[in-house]
Amino acid sequence: MADCPSCGRSFASERGVRVHHASTHGEPLPNRTCTRCDAEYYSEYEKKYCSDECRSGAVSFEGENNPNYSGGKETAECDICGSEFEYYSSEKKGLYCHTCVNEEPWRHTPDISGENNPRWSGGEQELACDWCDSKVVRQQNNINGEHVFCSTDCQSEWLSEAFTGEGHPNWRGGIEANYGRGWNRVRKQALERDGYECVLCGTSKEELGRNPDVHHIVPVRAFVETPATTEIDAHYLKNVVSLCPACHRKAEFGRVSREVLVAAT
Repeated sequence: MADCPSCGRSFASERGVRVHHASTHGEPLPNRTCTRCDAEYYSEYEKKYCSDECRSGAVSFEGENNPNYSGGKETAECDICGSEFEYYSSEKKGLYCHTCVNEEPWRHTPDISGENNPRWSGGEQELACDWCDSKVVRQQNNINGEHVFCSTDCQSEWLSEAFTGEGHPNWRGGIEANYGRGWNRVRKQALERDGYECVLCGTSKEELGRNPDVHHIVPVRAFVETPATTEIDAHYLKNVVSLCPACHRKAEFGRVSREVLVAAT
């Protein structure tokens, strides 16, 4: 038999008293005794001490009782100032005292500027833009290819010039300069009508250094491939328009619609 210490009710077993006390009186009965102060307390797991205070008083972590203890401090002589200092033997061998580590300029800082840098690639080099001839400064490792440009605009202009006609990788000899009877006449009429300027961007004959191209809106091949017409039928004023080389390429590759070209005539 066991009696409840709070209400005196009797139970057939110790376990019954404990269950009753926890559920009825709201707290479990003590089930352990503190190793240091002999106080009774409750704990769900194996525990020697009733509190952290008892544990701290019973267990010392000083010196050899510390789980990280490795022989305590040793004495060494500072390699810089010659004074003695203490250090833990678990660390590296003592070389410098605390004062020298923080204040003395004993650490060597390598020179990694210029040619001493392991990534040195020759430094800057002064070049000339292949289009406008202006000054360009580049690092050696940023100089790639045969040509140098100061801007994307200069690169675009150079590409437009270099990849025209025979310079284009898809050049197959071009087309016959003479489109047959009537071509020279309608070409001259188109240039005069358009004021010797590109009808899309306004680039003039003076800016180009030559006459603009004259482009067939409906290409000559369309007339040649049709049994009822020939290349001569392509040469009428409403079917031709003056374009600079850059706009001519756009038109040839379909980046300018026929409607826009017709509206410009």
